[in-house]
Amino acid sequence: MLNKDEVKGKAEQVKGHVKQGLGKLTDNPALEDEGKADEATGELREAAGTVKRDVGETVEKVGKAIKR
Repeated sequence: MLNKDEVKGKAEQVKGHVKQGLGKLTDNPALEDEGKADEATGELREAAGTVKRDVGETVEKVGKAIKR
């Protein structure tokens, strides 16, 4: 299940993608660049959330193994 960082990261990527499209459509390079930055930020946030989730799942598995 996705955690909040993964979801927010995906949303940031979508926002960035939309800004890029609007920047291209309106010939606004600043908006396009802002969209690229937002998309990159979203990718990083999603990746951090994935790592956080994976670590949590591993800790949970280790905890269950110790209880046996």
